[in-house]
Amino acid sequence: MSATTFPTTSSSVAGAAWMVLAGAVFAVINTLVQLATAGAGVSSFTVAFFQYLVALAVTLPWVLRHGIPSMRTRYFWLHLFRAALAAFGVQLWVAGLAYPVPIWAAIALLMTSPFFVTIGARVFLGETVTLERWLAVIVGFAGALIILDPWADVFQWASFLPIGAAALWAGSSLCLKRVVDDESVWPTTAWLLVLLTPFNLAFAIPAGFAIPDATTWMIVIVAGVLTAAAQGFLALAYSRADAAFVQPFDLIKLPLNVLAGFIVFAWVPPGNLWLGAALIVGASLYLMARENRQEN
Repeated sequence: MSATTFPTTSSSVAGAAWMVLAGAVFAVINTLVQLATAGAGVSSFTVAFFQYLVALAVTLPWVLRHGIPSMRTRYFWLHLFRAALAAFGVQLWVAGLAYPVPIWAAIALLMTSPFFVTIGARVFLGETVTLERWLAVIVGFAGALIILDPWADVFQWASFLPIGAAALWAGSSLCLKRVVDDESVWPTTAWLLVLLTPFNLAFAIPAGFAIPDATTWMIVIVAGVLTAAAQGFLALAYSRADAAFVQPFDLIKLPLNVLAGFIVFAWVPPGNLWLGAALIVGASLYLMARENRQEN
Protein backbone atom coordinates (compact mmCIF):
# COMPACT_ATOMS: atom_id res chain seq x y z
CA MET A 1 0.00 0.00 0.00
CA SER A 2 1.37 3.41 -0.84
CA ALA A 3 0.49 7.04 -0.34
CA THR A 4 0.30 7.26 -4.12
CA THR A 5 -3.11 5.62 -3.75
CA PHE A 6 -4.35 9.23 -3.69
CA PRO A 7 -3.16 10.45 -7.14
CA THR A 8 -5.69 13.25 -7.51
CA THR A 9 -5.69 14.63 -3.99
CA SER A 10 -3.39 17.03 -2.23
CA SER A 11 -0.59 15.91 0.02
CA SER A 12 -2.42 17.22 3.10
CA VAL A 13 -5.62 15.32 2.31
CA ALA A 14 -3.58 12.14 1.79
CA GLY A 15 -1.89 12.67 5.15
CA ALA A 16 -5.25 13.24 6.82
CA ALA A 17 -6.70 10.10 5.22
CA TRP A 18 -3.80 7.94 6.44
CA MET A 19 -4.19 9.37 9.95
CA VAL A 20 -7.93 8.59 9.98
CA LEU A 21 -7.22 5.05 8.76
CA ALA A 22 -4.60 4.61 11.48
CA GLY A 23 -7.11 5.83 14.07
CA ALA A 24 -9.72 3.33 12.88
CA VAL A 25 -7.26 0.45 13.17
CA PHE A 26 -6.09 1.63 16.60
CA ALA A 27 -9.73 1.63 17.74
CA VAL A 28 -9.93 -2.09 16.94
CA ILE A 29 -6.56 -2.69 18.63
CA ASN A 30 -7.67 -0.90 21.81
CA THR A 31 -10.79 -3.05 22.02
CA LEU A 32 -8.77 -6.24 21.57
CA VAL A 33 -6.29 -5.16 24.25
CA GLN A 34 -9.12 -4.51 26.69
CA LEU A 35 -10.55 -7.95 25.95
CA ALA A 36 -7.18 -9.52 26.79
CA THR A 37 -6.46 -7.43 29.90
CA ALA A 38 -9.65 -6.34 31.63
CA GLY A 39 -11.60 -9.22 30.07
CA ALA A 40 -9.23 -12.21 30.34
CA GLY A 41 -7.11 -10.89 33.20
CA VAL A 42 -3.76 -11.03 31.41
CA SER A 43 -1.08 -8.63 32.68
CA SER A 44 -0.90 -5.44 30.63
CA PHE A 45 2.90 -5.84 30.43
CA THR A 46 2.52 -9.34 28.97
CA VAL A 47 -0.05 -8.23 26.40
CA ALA A 48 2.11 -5.29 25.30
CA PHE A 49 5.15 -7.53 24.87
CA PHE A 50 3.43 -10.15 22.71
CA GLN A 51 1.40 -7.55 20.80
CA TYR A 52 4.52 -5.76 19.60
CA LEU A 53 6.51 -8.99 19.18
CA VAL A 54 3.86 -10.17 16.70
CA ALA A 55 3.97 -6.77 14.99
CA LEU A 56 7.74 -7.18 14.63
CA ALA A 57 7.28 -10.69 13.17
CA VAL A 58 4.88 -9.23 10.58
CA THR A 59 7.49 -6.72 9.40
CA LEU A 60 10.39 -9.20 9.22
CA PRO A 61 9.43 -10.57 5.77
CA TRP A 62 9.69 -7.03 4.40
CA VAL A 63 13.16 -6.63 5.94
CA LEU A 64 14.33 -10.01 4.63
CA ARG A 65 12.94 -9.34 1.15
CA HIS A 66 14.69 -5.97 0.86
CA GLY A 67 17.84 -7.00 2.73
CA ILE A 68 19.63 -5.57 5.75
CA PRO A 69 20.94 -2.58 3.70
CA SER A 70 17.31 -1.38 3.49
CA MET A 71 17.51 -0.70 7.23
CA ARG A 72 20.47 1.64 6.88
CA THR A 73 19.75 4.91 8.72
CA ARG A 74 21.43 8.14 9.71
CA TYR A 75 19.14 8.52 12.69
CA PHE A 76 19.79 5.45 14.85
CA TRP A 77 19.86 7.41 18.12
CA LEU A 78 16.68 9.24 17.17
CA HIS A 79 15.06 5.86 16.40
CA LEU A 80 16.21 4.62 19.81
CA PHE A 81 14.85 7.70 21.59
CA ARG A 82 11.57 7.37 19.72
CA ALA A 83 11.32 3.70 20.69
CA ALA A 84 11.96 4.53 24.36
CA LEU A 85 9.21 7.18 24.37
CA ALA A 86 6.84 4.83 22.57
CA ALA A 87 7.64 1.93 24.91
CA PHE A 88 6.84 3.87 28.06
CA GLY A 89 3.74 5.31 26.37
CA VAL A 90 2.57 1.81 25.42
CA GLN A 91 3.03 0.59 28.98
CA LEU A 92 1.04 3.49 30.44
CA TRP A 93 -1.70 3.11 27.84
CA VAL A 94 -2.10 -0.67 28.14
CA ALA A 95 -2.03 -0.38 31.94
CA GLY A 96 -4.89 2.12 31.69
CA LEU A 97 -6.88 -0.20 29.40
CA ALA A 98 -6.44 -3.01 31.92
CA TYR A 99 -8.92 -1.22 34.19
CA PRO A 100 -12.58 -1.90 33.31
CA VAL A 101 -13.48 1.69 32.43
CA PRO A 102 -15.28 2.85 29.28
CA ILE A 103 -12.82 3.17 26.42
CA TRP A 104 -14.02 6.67 25.55
CA ALA A 105 -12.87 7.99 28.95
CA ALA A 106 -9.31 6.80 28.28
CA ILE A 107 -9.38 8.08 24.70
CA ALA A 108 -10.70 11.48 25.81
CA LEU A 109 -7.74 11.90 28.14
CA LEU A 110 -5.42 10.77 25.35
CA MET A 111 -6.72 13.71 23.33
CA THR A 112 -4.28 16.00 25.13
CA SER A 113 -1.67 14.65 22.69
CA PRO A 114 -2.36 17.24 19.93
CA PHE A 115 -1.34 20.03 22.31
CA PHE A 116 2.05 18.40 22.85
CA VAL A 117 2.51 17.65 19.14
CA THR A 118 1.47 21.10 17.94
CA ILE A 119 3.74 22.89 20.40
CA GLY A 120 6.59 20.48 19.68
CA ALA A 121 6.16 20.86 15.92
CA ARG A 122 6.61 24.60 16.31
CA VAL A 123 9.49 24.48 18.80
CA PHE A 124 11.50 21.48 17.56
CA LEU A 125 10.57 21.10 13.89
CA GLY A 126 10.07 24.76 13.00
CA GLU A 127 6.69 24.11 11.41
CA THR A 128 4.23 26.95 10.92
CA VAL A 129 1.29 26.51 13.26
CA THR A 130 -1.55 28.53 11.76
CA LEU A 131 -4.48 29.95 13.67
CA GLU A 132 -6.73 27.37 12.00
CA ARG A 133 -4.53 24.54 13.32
CA TRP A 134 -4.61 25.90 16.86
CA LEU A 135 -8.37 26.32 16.71
CA ALA A 136 -8.86 22.78 15.38
CA VAL A 137 -6.83 21.35 18.25
CA ILE A 138 -8.57 23.49 20.88
CA VAL A 139 -12.06 22.72 19.59
CA GLY A 140 -11.24 19.03 19.37
CA PHE A 141 -9.87 19.00 22.90
CA ALA A 142 -12.95 20.86 24.13
CA GLY A 143 -15.04 18.11 22.56
CA ALA A 144 -13.00 15.51 24.43
CA LEU A 145 -13.57 17.35 27.72
CA ILE A 146 -17.31 17.49 27.10
CA ILE A 147 -17.34 13.73 26.60
CA LEU A 148 -15.19 13.06 29.65
CA ASP A 149 -17.09 15.49 31.89
CA PRO A 150 -14.23 15.55 34.42
CA TRP A 151 -16.07 17.82 36.82
CA ALA A 152 -18.79 15.22 37.43
CA ASP A 153 -16.64 12.06 37.72
CA VAL A 154 -14.38 10.89 40.51
CA PHE A 155 -11.17 9.69 38.90
CA GLN A 156 -9.07 6.75 40.00
CA TRP A 157 -5.32 7.21 39.68
CA ALA A 158 -5.40 5.00 36.57
CA SER A 159 -7.47 7.65 34.80
CA PHE A 160 -4.35 9.78 34.50
CA LEU A 161 -2.29 7.09 32.76
CA PRO A 162 -3.55 8.09 29.27
CA ILE A 163 -2.32 11.67 29.84
CA GLY A 164 1.20 10.39 30.43
CA ALA A 165 0.87 8.17 27.37
CA ALA A 166 -0.29 11.19 25.35
CA ALA A 167 2.81 13.21 26.23
CA LEU A 168 5.18 10.33 25.49
CA TRP A 169 3.51 9.45 22.19
CA ALA A 170 3.56 13.08 21.14
CA GLY A 171 7.33 13.06 21.56
CA SER A 172 7.52 9.80 19.61
CA SER A 173 5.40 11.29 16.81
CA LEU A 174 7.72 14.30 16.53
CA CYS A 175 10.72 11.96 16.22
CA LEU A 176 8.83 10.04 13.53
CA LYS A 177 8.10 13.21 11.58
CA ARG A 178 11.78 14.21 11.66
CA VAL A 179 12.90 10.81 10.34
CA VAL A 180 10.31 10.34 7.56
CA ASP A 181 11.21 13.73 6.12
CA ASP A 182 14.48 12.09 4.99
CA GLU A 183 13.97 8.31 5.08
CA SER A 184 11.44 5.76 3.83
CA VAL A 185 8.30 4.90 5.76
CA TRP A 186 8.56 1.12 6.11
CA PRO A 187 12.18 0.92 7.35
CA THR A 188 11.22 3.59 9.89
CA THR A 189 8.31 1.44 11.07
CA ALA A 190 10.56 -1.63 11.24
CA TRP A 191 13.12 0.22 13.36
CA LEU A 192 10.43 1.15 15.88
CA LEU A 193 9.22 -2.43 16.25
CA VAL A 194 12.76 -3.84 16.48
CA LEU A 195 13.79 -1.41 19.20
CA LEU A 196 10.51 -1.68 21.12
CA THR A 197 11.00 -5.40 21.76
CA PRO A 198 13.79 -5.20 24.38
CA PHE A 199 11.98 -2.38 26.19
CA ASN A 200 8.72 -4.34 26.34
CA LEU A 201 10.60 -7.50 27.36
CA ALA A 202 12.12 -5.70 30.34
CA PHE A 203 8.63 -4.72 31.52
CA ALA A 204 7.15 -8.18 30.88
CA ILE A 205 9.74 -10.32 32.70
CA PRO A 206 8.53 -9.49 36.24
CA ALA A 207 4.89 -10.05 35.20
CA GLY A 208 5.52 -13.37 33.48
CA PHE A 209 4.37 -14.54 30.06
CA ALA A 210 1.25 -16.55 30.87
CA ILE A 211 -1.74 -16.24 28.54
CA PRO A 212 -4.61 -18.48 29.68
CA ASP A 213 -6.20 -19.91 26.55
CA ALA A 214 -6.21 -20.13 22.77
CA THR A 215 -8.89 -17.47 22.39
CA THR A 216 -6.83 -14.89 24.27
CA TRP A 217 -3.76 -15.86 22.26
CA MET A 218 -5.72 -15.21 19.07
CA ILE A 219 -6.85 -11.82 20.37
CA VAL A 220 -3.26 -10.81 21.13
CA ILE A 221 -1.98 -12.09 17.76
CA VAL A 222 -4.63 -10.17 15.81
CA ALA A 223 -3.84 -7.06 17.85
CA GLY A 224 -0.17 -7.48 16.93
CA VAL A 225 -0.84 -7.82 13.20
CA LEU A 226 -3.06 -4.74 13.25
CA THR A 227 -0.43 -2.84 15.26
CA ALA A 228 2.11 -3.34 12.47
CA ALA A 229 -0.40 -2.00 9.93
CA ALA A 230 -1.43 0.96 12.10
CA GLN A 231 2.18 2.01 12.71
CA GLY A 232 2.76 1.94 8.96
CA PHE A 233 -0.32 4.06 8.30
CA LEU A 234 0.83 6.52 10.97
CA ALA A 235 4.23 6.85 9.31
CA LEU A 236 2.54 7.41 5.94
CA ALA A 237 0.45 10.20 7.46
CA TYR A 238 3.50 12.03 8.77
CA SER A 239 5.37 11.50 5.50
CA ARG A 240 2.63 13.28 3.54
CA ALA A 241 1.90 16.36 5.66
CA ASP A 242 3.06 18.48 8.59
CA ALA A 243 2.76 16.93 12.04
CA ALA A 244 0.76 19.91 13.31
CA PHE A 245 -1.72 19.47 10.45
CA VAL A 246 -2.36 15.73 10.62
CA GLN A 247 -2.46 15.51 14.43
CA PRO A 248 -6.03 16.89 14.83
CA PHE A 249 -7.29 14.05 12.65
CA ASP A 250 -6.12 11.68 15.36
CA LEU A 251 -9.07 13.05 17.36
CA ILE A 252 -11.46 11.13 15.09
CA LYS A 253 -10.45 7.90 16.79
CA LEU A 254 -12.51 8.99 19.81
CA PRO A 255 -15.92 8.33 18.21
CA LEU A 256 -14.45 5.23 16.54
CA ASN A 257 -13.42 3.85 19.94
CA VAL A 258 -16.84 4.69 21.34
CA LEU A 259 -18.45 2.68 18.55
CA ALA A 260 -16.12 -0.26 19.18
CA GLY A 261 -16.86 -0.15 22.91
CA PHE A 262 -20.59 -0.19 22.22
CA ILE A 263 -20.38 -3.12 19.80
CA VAL A 264 -18.08 -5.30 21.91
CA PHE A 265 -18.80 -4.32 25.52
CA ALA A 266 -22.34 -2.89 25.13
CA TRP A 267 -21.15 0.35 26.74
CA VAL A 268 -23.81 2.98 26.08
CA PRO A 269 -22.20 6.42 25.83
CA PRO A 270 -23.78 9.33 27.72
CA GLY A 271 -25.62 12.07 25.89
CA ASN A 272 -22.70 14.51 26.05
CA LEU A 273 -20.71 12.08 23.88
CA TRP A 274 -22.55 13.17 20.76
CA LEU A 275 -21.89 16.89 21.27
CA GLY A 276 -18.21 16.25 21.93
CA ALA A 277 -17.87 13.92 18.96
CA ALA A 278 -19.51 16.51 16.70
CA LEU A 279 -16.92 19.09 17.77
CA ILE A 280 -14.04 16.69 17.19
CA VAL A 281 -15.13 15.51 13.74
CA GLY A 282 -16.24 18.98 12.68
CA ALA A 283 -12.92 20.60 13.63
CA SER A 284 -10.93 17.96 11.74
CA LEU A 285 -13.06 18.17 8.59
CA TYR A 286 -12.87 21.97 8.62
CA LEU A 287 -9.10 21.89 8.88
CA MET A 288 -8.78 19.37 6.05
CA ALA A 289 -10.99 21.44 3.73
CA ARG A 290 -9.17 24.67 4.62
CA GLU A 291 -5.67 23.28 3.98
CA ASN A 292 -6.75 21.60 0.75
CA ARG A 293 -8.09 24.89 -0.62
CA GLN A 294 -4.82 26.64 0.26
CA GLU A 295 -2.73 23.99 -1.56
CA ASN A 296 -4.95 24.17 -4.66
